Amino acid sequence: MTPMNDEQLLRYSRQIMLPSMDFEGQQRLLDGHALIIGLGGLGSPVAMYLAAAGVGHLTLADFDTVDLSNLQRQIVHGNDDIGRLKVESAADSLRALNPDTQVDTLPQRLEGEVLQQAVRAADIVLDASDNFTTRFAINAACVAEKTPLISGAAVGLDGQVTVFSNDADSPCYRCLYDDTPDNGTEGSWANCSASGVLAPLVGVIGSMQALEAIKLLAGIGKPLTGRLLILDAAHLEWREMRYHRDAHCPVCATAA
Repeated sequence: MTPMNDEQLLRYSRQIMLPSMDFEGQQRLLDGHALIIGLGGLGSPVAMYLAAAGVGHLTLADFDTVDLSNLQRQIVHGNDDIGRLKVESAADSLRALNPDTQVDTLPQRLEGEVLQQAVRAADIVLDASDNFTTRFAINAACVAEKTPLISGAAVGLDGQVTVFSNDADSPCYRCLYDDTPDNGTEGSWANCSASGVLAPLVGVIGSMQALEAIKLLAGIGKPLTGRLLILDAAHLEWREMRYHRDAHCPVCATAA
């Protein structure tokens, strides 16, 4: 742990002023390590707000390259980044935003032992991916490593966000969503490339993921564990759905 210098005290002064954050909470952010999986619409605001807030170490994972169609919503990338790896484009933006933050990149699809090692190295994981195969794999790795997971999704005019603490009694992603092929989940939450999405929606959901990550790393507030927030952006209405651990969950029940 390296104490904050004068420049950092000024940079983060508006957060340090918060009684719940103070110097101790900001120091925990600086000492924290977050793994962000997906540098698209959700991952863009997640990464930018975590870097700006002073999370000391970010690992960015994405195998894709920047496309013109991404720029409508993926605000960490610019027009000159078209064709570049998203992790490299995002890393440049984050380093320009906050040179305090160490940014590492994984330009590959995370799966198997590579995914497990990446989760194991992090204090917290943010799922900003766009498909259920990846989400279920991330969940399984986080449950195995007991690493907190912040999950977000957005498509069309609908978004949702929740937190899986992955402690002894909390539910996991598999408790909330069945992974059988006929469960209707894929049809209900298709990805943006198939169904479209309104640009600010991913900003709202990604910002909330970043907020929950900062709360968990700094040890402030109450996380969204066991609560799914659902946004109907067309009518600007939030709903909260509470859910519990499935005693027969094939992922977290067997890992307990």
